[in-house]
Amino acid sequence: MSQMLTEIRQQPAALERTLRAEWKNIEKLHDRFQARRPKFIVLAARGTSDNAAQFGRYLFEISTGIPVSLAAPSILTLYNAEIDLTDSLVVAISQSGESTDTNYVLECARKHGALTVGITNEPGSTITRIAESTIQVHAGKERSVAATKTYTGQLLVLYMLAWALGSKIPADELRRLPDLAETALRLEPEIAARVERYRFMEKAIVVGRGLNYSNAFEFALKLMETCYVVAERFSAADLLHGPIAMVEASTPVFLFAPPGNTWPSIREMLDKLDTLRAEPLVITDRSNAEAIARGERTIVVPTQLAAREGMPEDFLTPIPYIVPAQLFAACLAEQKGLDPDHPRSLQKVTHTM
Repeated sequence: MSQMLTEIRQQPAALERTLRAEWKNIEKLHDRFQARRPKFIVLAARGTSDNAAQFGRYLFEISTGIPVSLAAPSILTLYNAEIDLTDSLVVAISQSGESTDTNYVLECARKHGALTVGITNEPGSTITRIAESTIQVHAGKERSVAATKTYTGQLLVLYMLAWALGSKIPADELRRLPDLAETALRLEPEIAARVERYRFMEKAIVVGRGLNYSNAFEFALKLMETCYVVAERFSAADLLHGPIAMVEASTPVFLFAPPGNTWPSIREMLDKLDTLRAEPLVITDRSNAEAIARGERTIVVPTQLAAREGMPEDFLTPIPYIVPAQLFAACLAEQKGLDPDHPRSLQKVTHTM
């Protein structure tokens, strides 16, 4: 068994530890943000952490109303630009805490008037010394190069940070997330059986939108780095604006299909894929009965995930939806005879400037 698969299975416990260990820290940040509410937020990250940042962008803007930008580190590292960050919050996300350009963004942010927060899985790493405040992901050591439990841990921390920033997220809803991840893990036998069909897959398209847009990027990244599949990722809207031309008969297309705001555009995409005779595989849950009833191949998280009134219906879906995608990549790598823990040309910590 791969270390990647072992770490996927560790996610419910890791999420529970993070909630329990960091909540008092989050309450302190809540008080701080009430005294000095940022006017905008900048998120800095690379790789899988950058996919988590993409989720944070949607989450913060939807639930707090604060505008968010994703940092382009080269503006600082290559062009030496001076950015006025007065009244901003800059959040750097790094599994190792040693991403050189992400940490440089954080350093510059402190010099130019920003509040700074670091999110990392490594206590005592460089990011914890640079940031004014640190939120720890308590995932334990991640040994596989392919990040899994640190990604879901980062999503959870971003939910918690949104709460600290004044989002109306009920805290008891966040406490459901470890159990929802555990529920998604029940799909492992089904997914292990399903991947045989994709053993010779060389290219694929992954589609998500809204809060699951980041999951499209993350699933595609896992297919690329562990299975060597050329995986393009799009929102349902962007795929229709040109790239749909590359879809032909039997093209594998993976779609995240939660209930709520994004479902109509995903449904439209499925209709289009049917006319092209592509081969969609839909990740959804029992809340989206229409998606299940369509008859396409589906991976159904075996619970109702529609959020309570006052929250978007897909609000809680990103963590339980990425778990079956991670399982798919890990099982497909095994089916292909590949080692997902040590992908070619990759190492766990990457230093770029």
